[in-house]
Amino acid sequence: MCDTYGNTERVSRNNKYDLEERTALFGEAVIEFARSLPKDVINLELVKQIVRSGTSIGANYMEADGAESKKDFRHKIAICKKEAKETKHWLRMIVKANPERKEQCRVLWQEAQELTLIFSSILSSSRRNKKEK
Repeated sequence: MCDTYGNTERVSRNNKYDLEERTALFGEAVIEFARSLPKDVINLELVKQIVRSGTSIGANYMEADGAESKKDFRHKIAICKKEAKETKHWLRMIVKANPERKEQCRVLWQEAQELTLIFSSILSSSRRNKKEK
């Protein structure tokens, strides 16, 4: 199976829903994409931003996985969601600055959107469980 970014056999079927691996692969894809952009005054700033937001999704997920409390867990998951949404914004700006990269950005944007939805679902479930107790 190919991962979301066209790399070969890096993600097995069993890991499809492994968020630790999925967010790490996404961060790696963002880094590879950022390296491929032309180095001009606009892209340099956009690259800094997208690398920060795109790689911090996985870092914050790792923190959520090791959270010390349910409140801490919810907070870290909310940050994951926020960073995924921010990454979508930077991808939009990169397309504006590099229209020829629209398709690559679309693929990354789609994964950022899926991650946003996943973290939204985790947050909703976590909050619902909090209210039930």
